[in-house]
This record gives sequence, C-alpha cells and structure tokens, in this order.
Amino acid sequence: MEGIEHRIVKVNGINMHVAEKGQGPVILFLHGFPELWHSWRHQIIALSSLGYRAVAPDLRGFGDTDAPDSVTSYTCFHILGDLVGLLDVVAPQEKVFVVGHDGGAFMA
Repeated sequence: MEGIEHRIVKVNGINMHVAEKGQGPVILFLHGFPELWHSWRHQIIALSSLGYRAVAPDLRGFGDTDAPDSVTSYTCFHILGDLVGLLDVVAPQEKVFVVGHDGGAFMA
C-alpha cells in the first residue's frame, strides 16, 4: 500500500509485525481492539509525506504478531515490554511521538 514497508522484529520473546514508512522523527501508532496496524494507514501515508517516520505495529496477539498461548502473557507490562523492545530497534536513543487509539491509547 503506497510504499508502506512491512517487517518482523524480534522483541520481548515474540515476533512483532511492523508497518512503517518515511524518514525523520518517529511517530509510533498503537491500535485498539480489535484492530491492526491497518487502522493507521491513512495517517502513515499522510505523516510520512510531511517528513516523519510512521511506525505501526500489530500489538501482541493481533495480526501477524505472535500470540502467546497463556492469558497471563497479555498484561500491560508485557505489551509495554514489547513496545520498549520495538523502540530499541526502530528508534534507539531517539525521542518519539506516540499516538494511541482505544487500548493503544492506554499503552501510550
């Protein structure tokens, strides 16, 4: 979709699917329930054209990101651990903007 790149990043013991586009300061988009990175597709395209690097993962248990079997693997601490690991890969030592919707807003 219009140059959005996809990759799998190993973070916090899981494989996380990430959609990203652009160069510049990072904006991390966090979807809600029961959504995916795709919820942010219009914002990814628009903001990447304005000089930002838009990054939108599928959160733990959603889309192409691993879904651990145990219900105890879905606490906010696990999800935040995933996001810290993701930021260590995509934006090490950088400040980022974080945008969330629904459950993603809680994590933001």
